[in-house]
Amino acid sequence: MKFLDYKKNYIDFLKKNNLLVASNLLIEIQVESLKEWGNESVDDVLHWYNGVKNRSTMTVKEIPLKDCDNWSFSLDNKDIFHNTKKFFSIIGIRVSSTEREVGSQGWSQPIIKESNFDGGIVGLIRKRINDIPYYLVEAKAEPGNYNLIQISPCLQATFSNIQQFHGGRKPYFVDYFLNPEKNNARLLFEQWMSEDGGRLYKKRTKGMIIEISKDHDIEIGENFKWVSLFNIKELIKCETCINPHLRSLLSFL
Repeated sequence: MKFLDYKKNYIDFLKKNNLLVASNLLIEIQVESLKEWGNESVDDVLHWYNGVKNRSTMTVKEIPLKDCDNWSFSLDNKDIFHNTKKFFSIIGIRVSSTEREVGSQGWSQPIIKESNFDGGIVGLIRKRINDIPYYLVEAKAEPGNYNLIQISPCLQATFSNIQQFHGGRKPYFVDYFLNPEKNNARLLFEQWMSEDGGRLYKKRTKGMIIEISKDHDIEIGENFKWVSLFNIKELIKCETCINPHLRSLLSFL
């Protein structure tokens, strides 16, 4: 049975039994999660992902903090910061009166503090291909990833990067999230999401999911791919394959 036919039968069943309480989008997402409605398997997505990993030339080497270009210690040695003052800094905190496992004496630690506390945008683009919803993801290289490359949202960028304070290019697809209506996109979800409070100080990130028309074509590179919701959820079962930001966005679907 085709995706749209199954969805219609499912809605008819809910109506008949007075169970239709969810929105049309939520019902559609439930149907998406049942199986792979298209012809692409999890193995096909893994083949693409492994191909990106094999082509990657990115290397990461640990170096002393003092050798980091454009990073400095403050004159009073209270923190480490980027010379532009536009990126995160490393500060120290002391925690007390805690009920954590360390006990009431608390502890002290370094922690990452984002500029203005607002990290950036993590976003997914949704599109119907042959009537089946797909989501644009990226096999993204990050220096701290366990296996260097993980499947991530198609946009994962700090506001400093979006404003190009690094001197590089603007992140791909960012205009779709900054100006959805101008790009024929419909906003499905937008919300500030908290980050890991054990290593990031009061940081929050804006999560967004938008949908573009099935007739709207986007040129994507070989590190990007349209993937079904079912296959993304299946890939969560693979160790270190799906990154935390994509898992967080999926929690809203």
